[in-house]
Amino acid sequence: MIKRFRILIADDSLHAREGIREIIEEHHDFEIVGEAKNGLEAIQLTEQLMPDLILMDINMPKLDGFEATRVIKNKFPYVKVVIITVSDEVTDLFEALKRGAQGYLLKNLHPSTWYDYLYAFAQDEVPMSKDLALKILQEFNVVEKQAPKKQSPLSQREQEVLQLVAEGSTNKEISTKLSISENTVKNHLKNIMQKLHLENRVQLTRYAYEQGWMT
Repeated sequence: MIKRFRILIADDSLHAREGIREIIEEHHDFEIVGEAKNGLEAIQLTEQLMPDLILMDINMPKLDGFEATRVIKNKFPYVKVVIITVSDEVTDLFEALKRGAQGYLLKNLHPSTWYDYLYAFAQDEVPMSKDLALKILQEFNVVEKQAPKKQSPLSQREQEVLQLVAEGSTNKEISTKLSISENTVKNHLKNIMQKLHLENRVQLTRYAYEQGWMT
């Protein structure tokens, strides 16, 4: 029997929590174990319920989602946190990752996209939406670009995998495009991150951009 993925919702809006619950409960892979109305409750319920994943809103009373994420990740590093918000500002994405969140999900995305994204978390894969990948590239486009490029330690195949990651492709999409297995994709990503000393897909996207592999 496949273990269900335990989810805690943290959002001060009752309407938002109901909407999220409606999306999540359509799929048997997930189980909602609790709901928090503010950041402090999110911390308390995490300790009590030990969820696998927290869907964390940013703007909440008593303690905002960023700070609640920082506290939770310090205490329970194995709990995954996805920031959910209506904001698509790339600065919010960077702040979320800096506080320890594993991902960033826009509330206005189609419900089917939510499922694909959260299921990817259950499989230890964290895709980045193509829209956010584009915004990140646009943000990097305004920073200084005169620094000389360092020769990449990656193989040609690893460069191909990295470029597809930076474009927002999931592991499954990469395996299809390159005609390799998903396990091979995961092994490539593990090797890439070890070689480059990077930790997440945002950092990989920036590296691909700096190497001139993104247009």
